[in-house]
Amino acid sequence: MTAQPNPNRKYIIEEYIELFKNSEERFEYLDGEIIRVAPGKISHGAIASNLIGGLGKRLNAQTLRVLGGVVAVKTDRAHPFRLPDVSVVCGEPIIEELDGIEMIVNPLLICEVLSSSTASYDREEKFLVYQGIESFQEYLLVERIRPHVTRYVRQPDGQWLRADIIGLESAVRLESLGVELPLSEIYRMIKFPAADAASATTDEAVEKSV
Repeated sequence: MTAQPNPNRKYIIEEYIELFKNSEERFEYLDGEIIRVAPGKISHGAIASNLIGGLGKRLNAQTLRVLGGVVAVKTDRAHPFRLPDVSVVCGEPIIEELDGIEMIVNPLLICEVLSSSTASYDREEKFLVYQGIESFQEYLLVERIRPHVTRYVRQPDGQWLRADIIGLESAVRLESLGVELPLSEIYRMIKFPAADAASATTDEAVEKSV
């Protein structure tokens, strides 16, 4: 039987790692709490797959490698690793091990597909933890229920420049990789809720520093 966390108690990191190793689900650790991050919708996995495929065919496989959501990314001692939906490594992956768990140390780009249960966590706490990774330069947040991608790019002064790319006619420019990825490809074969169908072809991009 797969291990399950108790939402009514705090965990230490060692307990979390043991739970992680003995569960078929995906969990992350945040200040004593264990957060379930396994996608619950087929569209979540489909969008992640589209991202992996779209990036893979645009990148030079000799210098950039696309990794899926089963690969852990090392963060910091208080929050030992995260499980992004998609990450891209420049050159050979640098791997460290924590109690038998392999972690990538040098992600360049990280992508998260948002779900209703984890969207706030991905936008805030998780992003802050990712910012401590020295190699990390670009963050992509991809909404699931409408064609809307939010991109953050690290600036020379350490600030993050935000751009919102909206509509299937738009494309997101990935500065860290030097490629463009059309939203029509990210959302290939994805059906949106009826309320968002009317805005699916809006072409809009807005940038601001955060």
